[in-house]
Amino acid sequence: MTFKFLLSVMLSLFIGIVVHAQKAQTSVGVFGKNFDEKGAISIKELSEEISESESLTIKVKGTITEVCQVKGCWMTMDLGNGEMMRIKFKDYGFFVPKDAAGKTAIIEGVAQKETIDIDELKHLAEDAGKSEEEINAIQQAKVELTFLADGVIIK
Repeated sequence: MTFKFLLSVMLSLFIGIVVHAQKAQTSVGVFGKNFDEKGAISIKELSEEISESESLTIKVKGTITEVCQVKGCWMTMDLGNGEMMRIKFKDYGFFVPKDAAGKTAIIEGVAQKETIDIDELKHLAEDAGKSEEEINAIQQAKVELTFLADGVIIK
């Protein structure tokens, strides 16, 4: 074996280890604003707390069900009633790990009911990696509980 070949193998292994370690480190932690998780309510309680026209500044705890697979620029949580709540991040200022689905998150920010138009729903479906058939099946706007997070703690 030549020295160059041995050096390139060692460099490749080193880069692989570093990349793997970075991924492992970023799967949990604080993203965006750091905050105290005390006082967070469960996501199931949130849908009972908020009325149709109200926005509510609150801390919520739940399980991440899906994350934008393009950059981690949004995530969803199950409300426990067959519906999902989409969480976006204030000022597009931070992202969460794309492999965070299934992890517990505490989010702080503003919850509100919002009408999502067809174009936005299709864009979100595309970001989620949905099939062309699923994207084309979206034919009407939808009222959803949404959340604009200042910060996210993932455990």
